[in-house]
Amino acid sequence: MKLILVSGLSGAGKSVALHKLEDLGYYCVDNIPAALLRSFVELTMASGDVMYRRVAVGVDARNRAADIDSLPHLVNQLRSDGINCEVVFLNADENVLVKRYGETRRRHPLSGSGSSLRDALAGEKTLLVPISEAADIVIDTSSMSVHDLREMIEDRIEGDGTGSETPRFSLLFESFGFKHGIPDNADFVFDVRCLPNPYWEAALRPGTGLDEPVAKFLEGHAMVERMISDIARFIQEWLPPISVADRSYLTVAIGCTGGRHRSVYVVEQLAEKFRREYPQLLVRHSALPAP
Repeated sequence: MKLILVSGLSGAGKSVALHKLEDLGYYCVDNIPAALLRSFVELTMASGDVMYRRVAVGVDARNRAADIDSLPHLVNQLRSDGINCEVVFLNADENVLVKRYGETRRRHPLSGSGSSLRDALAGEKTLLVPISEAADIVIDTSSMSVHDLREMIEDRIEGDGTGSETPRFSLLFESFGFKHGIPDNADFVFDVRCLPNPYWEAALRPGTGLDEPVAKFLEGHAMVERMISDIARFIQEWLPPISVADRSYLTVAIGCTGGRHRSVYVVEQLAEKFRREYPQLLVRHSALPAP
């Protein structure tokens, strides 16, 4: 049995993630009480029904604090019983969540009389700390569209698209701009703001690290290649022990000032170096519009 637990902040995209998993063939149940999760798993396994071979369960803040605190221990027990269990946690910047609530006009599940939306979000974030810290996959949806999130869920959960229950290692290279903030889901962060900046070349400013003129400009500086080689050597050395330490993914974030030129180019070069060895490799440019 493969079991995906989907949790996260309200407004971060939990429903979108569950709907995508349902489209991928998972039997989905939203907002099951955490205290009943063990019984639910035992009942589905005892049925022997093929429809329960892959199950996704949504767990949110509408649970008792004690049940949420005990969830990581329960996950470890399920794994000991031979269940392939992964925890996915969706996060987003508070200002983004406030904007989303303003657009949908929905009420936060923890909001009450006398408390603001920001109070409810802060309380929820604290309540869900045990789940976020135990998560195998953390996705920051702040700059994602619904399409981006659906694609990310499929890439991270399904990997090669075979639906295999055997865990696969997924490597994600993500470019970002420091002025927009460091991605919450980053495992390693590399700062490339010391590299020559195409932004100061008037002809290159409108472009991105995906464009040939920008790439040629950066290729012309030896320190750029040295930076890429040094980062690649570090990743190459530490990926093997990480991949066997009960981890199914690694996110490497590369940042420059605006996230459009240097970081994009470096991410593309690193992806090219690692793609053959890691076929589940993903690339994301958080400061660029979706293609």
